Amino acid sequence: MEKAKVYFTKEITPESVVKMFEVLNKELPGKVAVKVHSGEKGNQNYLRPEFLKQIIEHVNGTIVECNTAYEGQRNTTEKHKELMKEHGWSEIFDVDILDAEGPDLVLDIPIGKVITKNYVGKNIEKYDAMLVVSHFKGHPMGGYGGALKQLSIGVASSYGKAYIHGAGNVEKIWTSDHDKFLESMADAASSVVNYFKDNIAYINIMCNMSVDCDCCAVAEDPCMKDIGILASLDPVALDKACVDLVYNSKDPGRDHLVERIESRNGTHTIDVAAEIAVGTKEYEIIEVE
Repeated sequence: MEKAKVYFTKEITPESVVKMFEVLNKELPGKVAVKVHSGEKGNQNYLRPEFLKQIIEHVNGTIVECNTAYEGQRNTTEKHKELMKEHGWSEIFDVDILDAEGPDLVLDIPIGKVITKNYVGKNIEKYDAMLVVSHFKGHPMGGYGGALKQLSIGVASSYGKAYIHGAGNVEKIWTSDHDKFLESMADAASSVVNYFKDNIAYINIMCNMSVDCDCCAVAEDPCMKDIGILASLDPVALDKACVDLVYNSKDPGRDHLVERIESRNGTHTIDVAAEIAVGTKEYEIIEVE
C-alpha cells in the first residue's frame, strides 16, 4: 500500500487548523458533520469551541456528539444539551446530539475482528460528509485517544458505546477482555469510514496532553509540552504519526504518557485498524510552514 500523507505544523492556532485542512485539498460535500469532544463537566483539557470556530465555519459544519454510556453530565440528551450550552458549543454553533432519539442506526461490519455491527446515533443519516477533529491525549482505557477513538466510541450511540466496550456484550461494558475491546474499537471505526467513504477528513491536535481523556471529570493536568497539529485523509496513519511523535519526543513528561499508552496496549487499536484496512501505518510526514 502507498504511504499515507500526514501533514504537520508546530503552530497551534485557530488559523493553522484551517490551514491544515486546506492542505488536504479535500472538498467535503453537502451537509458536513464536525465530530468533536464536548468535554465532560469539570474537565480542564478539552478543546474549546472558540478555538475551533474558524474551522467549523470554514466547512460550514454542524457540531455532532453522542451521549455517553457512563455516569456524568453527558449520559442523557437533556444533560448533554445543557453541558453543550455551558461549555459554549451551542452558543456559537448548530449542535446535533446524534443519538438524541432512537432507534440507533445499525452499521454492518463485514470484516470485523470481534463485532459485526456498530450502533450509531441515527442522526448521522442527515450528513453527507464528516470532519473528525480530535484532541490527541492519553485515555484511561484505550491508552490514547485520537481519530480512531472519535470514529468508534465517539460516533457510537450510548448503547453502541457499551456494545463496543463489552466487545459485543453490553452486560460486560467494564469487564470484557481488554484487547477485544480495543479490537472492537477498530471494527467500529471501520464502519464509520465505510459509511462516509471518501467524504471524510481528519485533524488531530496535540496540545494539553494529559494521560487522561476529555471524558474524565477529574483529569490529570497535561504532562508534556504541546507538539502541533496533524491532518490526513487516513486515520490510522494519523494516529500512528501522533503516537510516534510522543515516543520520539525529548520532553521529560513523555514517559508518563508512554506508560499510559503501553499499560493499556493502546497501539493495538492502530494495528488492528490497519489489519482490517481502515488505513495504513505507513506514512510520510509533510511539514507545513
